[in-house]
Amino acid sequence: MIEILNNYFNIYLKQQKKYSPHTIAAYRNDVEQFLKYANDENYTLKQIDKTLIRNYMRYEVTRGISKRSLQRKITALKQAFEWLVKNKYIDKNPFLNIVKPKADKNLPDFMYSNEIEQLFKANNERDDYLKDRDQAIIELLFASGLRVSELTSLTLQDINFRQRFMHIIGKRGKERLVPISQNAIKSLNIYLEGLRKKLLSKNKESINLNYVFLNDQGEQLTSRGVEYILHSIEEKTGVYLKLHPHKFRHSFATHLLNQGADLKTIQEILGHESLSTTQIYTHVSLEQMKKIYDISFPRAKKGEKN
Repeated sequence: MIEILNNYFNIYLKQQKKYSPHTIAAYRNDVEQFLKYANDENYTLKQIDKTLIRNYMRYEVTRGISKRSLQRKITALKQAFEWLVKNKYIDKNPFLNIVKPKADKNLPDFMYSNEIEQLFKANNERDDYLKDRDQAIIELLFASGLRVSELTSLTLQDINFRQRFMHIIGKRGKERLVPISQNAIKSLNIYLEGLRKKLLSKNKESINLNYVFLNDQGEQLTSRGVEYILHSIEEKTGVYLKLHPHKFRHSFATHLLNQGADLKTIQEILGHESLSTTQIYTHVSLEQMKKIYDISFPRAKKGEKN
């Protein structure tokens, strides 16, 4: 069955929809897992129905899959089967009226302003070889809300230092302009004029490599490499905040909201397709506000009596 969908992955998703290789691989995995289940249950492609789909969903739940992951699987399958209908491989989409499970809403993990300042200060006091690169990374992550894939693919040509903005190509090739703080610009310049040149000199095969962030071998930094760097920053500074690239993105958005930025502006900077995705940060700010309120005004806590 899966052979029929090769054009869907290789032409429709890749060339027409402009999905990233990571997204295509995830969708392919979701579809292949379901089709294997259907085959094991002796279903042909045209026999797949709601009964099989519901059984599959129960099967996935018993395996311990999260509701959010199951939502993604159903979305991927619904889209794939819609393509099969349009290309006349099947008559109707069995996923059309399938209700996806409601995912638990987990508030994004973020850092408070004092934690950010503590991290920046401690990292800037390091005296090891890679400090300037690492400082530029965390300054830029917090000051821009970039996804880690956007950070690693950032080139020198993408940055306008004079006007302080970056040209970013995000998910599905969507372009946007993202402002940069003066502190981030300062850290970038220190890294670019010093350490980056030294790192680049190690890579004899790609001396004209124009990616901003390089690993210690002078090659393009990877997403996994950024995660490793953040882990090493904690060990080198002693500031343990469970650092992760997305935590900086959440912290950036929460900080903007707390400073009075409107949701539409935050949506544009983050590159969210839907405003509803951005609205989760209003819940974060509410939780922060309640925490500060309870600390500052303890008599407001439930159960306190005058």
